Amino acid sequence: MSVYPKLDKVAISVKAHKVLGQFLRENPVLEEIIKRSASEAEAITGVREWVMAELERRPDSCRFYRNEARGHQAFTRLEWKDYAIIRILDYIDHAGETYADPNLRGKMAVSNPFRMLWLAIHHGTGGAKASFFRDMLYLFRQFRGEYTIQIPPQEKIREWTDRHPSGLEPGIIALQHENRDRIIRILADRLDRGLITSTRFLFTPGMTPDEKYRMMREWWDDYRFHLRFAVRSPDLLNELLDHSLDPDTMQILYEARDAGIPFFVNPYYLSLLHVRVPGFAAGADLAIRSYILYSKQLVREFGHITAWEKEDIVEPGKPNAAGWILPTHTSVHRRYPEVAIFIPATMGRACGGLCASCQRMYDFQRGNLNFNLDNLKPSENWEKRLTKIMEYWEKDTQLRDILITGGDALMSQDKSLAKILEAVYNMALRKKQANETRAEGEKYAEIVRIRLGTRLPAYLPQRVTPELAAILAGFREKASAIGLRQFYIQTHFESPLEVTPEARNCIRMLTAAGWTVTNQHVFTAASSRRGHTNKLRQILNDIGVLTYYTFTVKGFMENTFNFATIARAAQEQIEEKYIGRVPASLLEEVRALPDHATHMTEKINALRKRSGLPFLATDRSVINLPGVGKSMTFRVIGITRYGRRIFQFEYDATRTHSPIIHKMGKVIIIESKSVFEYLRQLETFGEETTEYESIWGYSMGETEPRMPIYDYPNYDFTITEKMTHLDLGG
Repeated sequence: MSVYPKLDKVAISVKAHKVLGQFLRENPVLEEIIKRSASEAEAITGVREWVMAELERRPDSCRFYRNEARGHQAFTRLEWKDYAIIRILDYIDHAGETYADPNLRGKMAVSNPFRMLWLAIHHGTGGAKASFFRDMLYLFRQFRGEYTIQIPPQEKIREWTDRHPSGLEPGIIALQHENRDRIIRILADRLDRGLITSTRFLFTPGMTPDEKYRMMREWWDDYRFHLRFAVRSPDLLNELLDHSLDPDTMQILYEARDAGIPFFVNPYYLSLLHVRVPGFAAGADLAIRSYILYSKQLVREFGHITAWEKEDIVEPGKPNAAGWILPTHTSVHRRYPEVAIFIPATMGRACGGLCASCQRMYDFQRGNLNFNLDNLKPSENWEKRLTKIMEYWEKDTQLRDILITGGDALMSQDKSLAKILEAVYNMALRKKQANETRAEGEKYAEIVRIRLGTRLPAYLPQRVTPELAAILAGFREKASAIGLRQFYIQTHFESPLEVTPEARNCIRMLTAAGWTVTNQHVFTAASSRRGHTNKLRQILNDIGVLTYYTFTVKGFMENTFNFATIARAAQEQIEEKYIGRVPASLLEEVRALPDHATHMTEKINALRKRSGLPFLATDRSVINLPGVGKSMTFRVIGITRYGRRIFQFEYDATRTHSPIIHKMGKVIIIESKSVFEYLRQLETFGEETTEYESIWGYSMGETEPRMPIYDYPNYDFTITEKMTHLDLGG
């Protein structure tokens, strides 16, 4: 019996009929199997026998399908047709299974593609949409060997890359200066009229307009100016953008305000958006716009958003989804044995702006995160909580890596950040000293890596001042003496347009302080355009930044506008990123780059020039699983009637996880949009979808090997296998 019996009688649309007709004309064998079948079960049996006969002739495919061969090496032996064979059989193996779909607020989604085909062919019903039939059309073209993959040549990839200007190009700089001057004059007028006020930023009575402008230009280089005068309303946003936002966009922003979604964008970042768009820069700021401007889906879902990462949901005193007992349910997150994420109860809980696809929108919805900056200064009990957290880490047997983030680590004031780093230093020292009395094999992991998670180099580069750089340099020097060896600024550039002269100067100060800057790129729909991510990798290398991860967008229906399908992420990894793949002969040289952080730019560029690589592809393409961990090891095992694919992910076998993953099993992800919907969205961005033709065939993936540069340094002793602070619930 069908899970949704009413759909059995729902007629398919005219458009769906047309795509189905084309599908049947191209697949006479399949049409015959289904038409002669008296039931869906009989049809599924017939299709299975037909496809299994093909599978048996392909030993590599057969072993992979049966899970007799796993891993990256086995995956790379598969051919394009193998993907289709395995997907068809996976569809059959999982036929009729139902899944709670968070995109539909927990309603059940069912995958039974051959039942939908049988109903459509026999009765013209089943409720399947045209996007479903189009996906099936390409699947069977791939199965027949008529739809093949052609890896684009390097010349074509470079052509795609060159489409996207960076913020360091003279024409773009001129546009940004034009935007800056307009914003300054509007803010100066508002300050004059008392519409905005500040005790720090004041005009002297009798100043001329030109004098006020010059003073505002000086303030522009002060990060506090941008935080004080950050835009918090749709009307001011539109005014600063010279009233260039269309009425539909403004209506969404008004609805977002009424729904309680925070709005916060600083003037510097706003100056990166183009108001007067010359032909050479058309579409250049799309990736930035999609971060500032909210979507209809986000507004509709706000109030119903659920946490994507289950370990973000913590009850005091109880283990999180990964099994870890935490010292506080608000300031510490944890997935892996070696890593702890630290969110200080300081201004570090805020950001320099709110990204529309923020992974922590769930916490903004709950009010845990906000932009009430004056209320985010450390409270009296913060030092007690900080001490408690350090004691917890000191007694942890496996912890070696602390990521201070938020919010944003660099939103903390210098004094607060220095105090946090000092606490980490003292904890690491005590941990090291305690190991001197522990026997070999019973020693605890010592802290070897410290990371600061921040988007401010892109959002507000003025925040990195000589004073802040001195704090970072001093900590690195002192911590290096007790065994810490890796110092990373983990930042988040989304677009090459964000790489401005200000951002370049910011990165120079960070690397001069001895910290390695790495980038985590969120692969949004706008940034997933052909060549965009390659240009970002290239321009970041130019200024001394290494790429670390390329993340598929997290979240459910609230992020569907910004979501680029997983197939597109796999396509980009294989068809574009490959031109920067680091050969094995250079891995050791790349691994040593952080040892020369103060000369990072020169080292990266010399290596690129010598090797002929346009960039160093040191990033892995992954998705943060809504369970525990990151991965790009997947198979498409189902598809909904809307053409939304259902993925089964496995955990990344190359890294250490909490033992709880052995109890959790595989992870199911249902996409919030179909491949067809994604391609139509690309058209609205001005893309030619024929350039993405191979996207339909990417239905399997394997997590890329981890670059040695991101491995932990080895200890000269053996640590205990015992795990502390872990509760697997029996």
